[in-house]
Amino acid sequence: MTDHGNKKWTIFLLVASGVFMSTLDSSIVNIALPFIMEDLNARFETIQWVIVIYLLLVSSLLLTFGRLSDIKGRRIIYCSGFMIFSAGSLFCSLASEASFLIFSRAVQGCGASMLMACSPALVVDIFPLSERGKALGMVGTVVAAGLTAGPIIGGVLLDLFSWRFIFFINIPIGVVSAFLGAYILKGTNADKGNSEPLDKKGGILLVVSLFCLILAITHFDQWGAFSMKIIALFVLFFVTCTGFIITELKAEFPLFEPALLRVRLFVFPIISAGILFAALFIIIFMMPFYLIDPCGFSASATGGIMVTPFLVLFFVSPVSGILCDRTGTSRGLCTFGMILLSGSLLSFTMIEPSAPVSSILWRLALAGTGTAFFISPNSSAAMGSIPAHRRGIASAAVATARNLGMVMGVALAGLIFSVTFSNLTDGASLKDYTPDMESAFMAGFHNAMLAGVIIAFAGVLIAFMRGGIENKKI
Repeated sequence: MTDHGNKKWTIFLLVASGVFMSTLDSSIVNIALPFIMEDLNARFETIQWVIVIYLLLVSSLLLTFGRLSDIKGRRIIYCSGFMIFSAGSLFCSLASEASFLIFSRAVQGCGASMLMACSPALVVDIFPLSERGKALGMVGTVVAAGLTAGPIIGGVLLDLFSWRFIFFINIPIGVVSAFLGAYILKGTNADKGNSEPLDKKGGILLVVSLFCLILAITHFDQWGAFSMKIIALFVLFFVTCTGFIITELKAEFPLFEPALLRVRLFVFPIISAGILFAALFIIIFMMPFYLIDPCGFSASATGGIMVTPFLVLFFVSPVSGILCDRTGTSRGLCTFGMILLSGSLLSFTMIEPSAPVSSILWRLALAGTGTAFFISPNSSAAMGSIPAHRRGIASAAVATARNLGMVMGVALAGLIFSVTFSNLTDGASLKDYTPDMESAFMAGFHNAMLAGVIIAFAGVLIAFMRGGIENKKI
């Protein structure tokens, strides 16, 4: 093997370590939410912010760090991301109140956004065009490995120890990867930057606009649709969002290049990625509560069941990447994947707590299969349509769409479930769940899944509208 061949696989392993760590943490936290809610005596509406704040910070900062990686070089951003993520993990493990845990997750989100902004660009930079789909498919396999290991490890740790241990495991991985990354990436393209200024104004406006939108959605029921707080948040969202668009159009070196919006095979994959992950995370967020409360499964059993979609993702993602390389198009694969996810969500609108485990497993497997057929072809299409010197921005935009979809899915599921459950139980919270509340729980659960069906069906149309012929350059 040539030196270049050795180098590209060494860099791939480094990227894989960051991807594995962040996805492992994500899936473990989802499993642990019901236990964290009980231990910290927090309401359902509060504890969902453990997920929301992480995804919100990632979504808000990805473009900034993607742009910064083009300016300063990806090495310093990527390695700093490992250290900040590790520090956030330490803070999470020491949290004694929900508010401090949410703050600590925000720190984790900052570090994760630095890692996610650089990861796809590092892979695309080092692999030739002919191997890009395969490489991104392998990244999908690593994602699946982290997501698969998370529920298993999390279930065991929750049964044997405490939810705090789920954060401890990130610390050694992050610290070691930071030092290895500083060495491995030294002298590569990841060290190269440019002298262009960072669009700080655009970055601040983006953070404020997304924060206002998510805060309004998550408190829509609690504060009231026509309360001054909700109205003020939506007005501020509109003003800052408009300000961000105007800033990007006028800036000489914008945070996000408006010219990229003219690339059809970049815009449509970005939109459809956001939609897919919004629909998927309605399932991922709600399932642990369904399995533990009305179904009565233990933490380890819940973890074992939640492995299913990620296990499927592990095996199918490389196949979809190879198929994309051979066919040269993502349209059919992505549309098919979105249809399968729609079917999974539809099937969940009819499930009951008395359903056998096999009935739960095939529904989750269907969601995993659909996601696997979608992810790598979609990423390959989006990244392949952008010139190399702008892949930092493109990489961050892809990850922003993904994470914004996740946070919107969690926020929407939390809102729909909370409103339904509260209305049917005279204002009770999920932390006060008792068996006689089963019908109220299932009504909220089914309504959340129905919203996912509608979202996923819209994704089918967007995925199909991207067109059938794909070029790899602008």
